[in-house]
Amino acid sequence: METGTHFKTVALIGRYNTPGVRDPLLTLAACIAKRGFDVVFEAETALGIGSTDYPALTPVEIGERADVAVVLGGDGTMLGIGRQLAPYNTPLIGINHGRLGFITDIPISEMQHLVPAMLAGSFEREERTLLEARIVRGGQPIYAALALNDVVVNRSGFSGMVELRVRVDGRFMYNQRSDGLIVATPTGSTAYALSSQGPILHPQMKGFVLVPIAPHSLSNRPIVLPEDSHCSIQVVSGRDVNVNFDMQSFTSVELGDTIEVQRSRYTVPFLHPVGYSYFATLRNKMHWNEHPSHEDDAL
Repeated sequence: METGTHFKTVALIGRYNTPGVRDPLLTLAACIAKRGFDVVFEAETALGIGSTDYPALTPVEIGERADVAVVLGGDGTMLGIGRQLAPYNTPLIGINHGRLGFITDIPISEMQHLVPAMLAGSFEREERTLLEARIVRGGQPIYAALALNDVVVNRSGFSGMVELRVRVDGRFMYNQRSDGLIVATPTGSTAYALSSQGPILHPQMKGFVLVPIAPHSLSNRPIVLPEDSHCSIQVVSGRDVNVNFDMQSFTSVELGDTIEVQRSRYTVPFLHPVGYSYFATLRNKMHWNEHPSHEDDAL
């Protein structure tokens, strides 16, 4: 639990094109403002909900001026703003207005109670790692992006398998024929990587995981790499190959292109209510046993 932390300017960011998001955003803004905090809205959020009562800032301006950002939406909304605010080390508070909500952990029904308490310093903080990736063609970088969840190299449409040559720290690992390869952070280990039979990595792990997508050889298994690893993925064969970043932006690649991935120097601070438990999140979202036994209570 943090103590002595004082926030002044609070940015509100919402999935503005989602039905029903306007009222909770404005309710939260009023709730925060009456407690003495300066409230600003992300510009597209303000435009989308038709709010003119608070200053509207771009993500860059939020990074430069806001002390904390409160995100109301699904995990995708959190991923999008997390990448943009990462260079500014702006802490994020997530309110779930989506479906699963692995990283937006505050229910809307509790936001008016929990968020003001967190803004007053009653929270638990953790740092989430990012990946940085670049696409190299003919020895020259042609595209670069950050990913909070994952970098995915995969085929598109009805094209056949792709063949990828993977190296780690300059050492050859394998040539893999598959539908693609996922490079996931611990945060992203519960996303696409999990559906491809990858392991769950605790968010405080500093490494990342490579998870094949429907590999031709069943012996191609997920592997967790150390945090300082440099991974290069070269496209050897295949048609219509794309690289996706958090499944929110993508670019096409050509044969011979190499996707270089490593841990970013940036991290994204997540703020949680006091008593937050990652394991409780897993139990809730993945429908594990929700009620501890009497034996567990006694431990």
